[in-house]
Amino acid sequence: MDCDPKIPSHVAAQGAAAAAARLAAAAQQPITLVGLMGAGKSSIGRRLSLRLNLPFADADTEIEAASGLSIPEIFERFGEAHFRDGERRVIARLIDGSPKVIATGGGAFMNEETRGLILARTRAVWLNADVATLVDRVRRRGNRPLLAGRDPGVVLTELAAIRNPVYALAPIQVVSRPGPHHDTVEAIITALAAANIGDAA
Repeated sequence: MDCDPKIPSHVAAQGAAAAAARLAAAAQQPITLVGLMGAGKSSIGRRLSLRLNLPFADADTEIEAASGLSIPEIFERFGEAHFRDGERRVIARLIDGSPKVIATGGGAFMNEETRGLILARTRAVWLNADVATLVDRVRRRGNRPLLAGRDPGVVLTELAAIRNPVYALAPIQVVSRPGPHHDTVEAIITALAAANIGDAA
């Protein structure tokens, strides 16, 4: 984030923190992060929740806690349709609560009912990352059921072609670039603040 060279850095940081606090205080809805696997929804969501002083919930973690199984185990034992049904119910429960930051799984927004809830009752933010960035990130984790036995670049290119037009329905869109997540968090806060101003106009 660029700062006025006449303003000391610590003063600028305090101003940014105050702006984030005002934004969090004004939040009446959860903030939901959507996007492909590797977009950074969980790690960015945690950082965003800290900046806004809001609770954080990871839908995949909630699903694992409710089922007592890992996501790959659910896929292997019961199939993707079963997982998506449980995902829909968990996200509906999270949305029904107090304002928070919610990280969703990559396929959650593709479910029409879940998407409708997210769009109607939360601030939906699409974290859009290019395929090269996604591939670099997913290779650091080996528990992605949709990538099992397949080339990540091929799978993510296919998924992006299908899913990106749907993710684009989210009213707030932020590019998730390589590098420190701090920059993406600040971009989200700026976009949320701008959306709040637009709503108030």
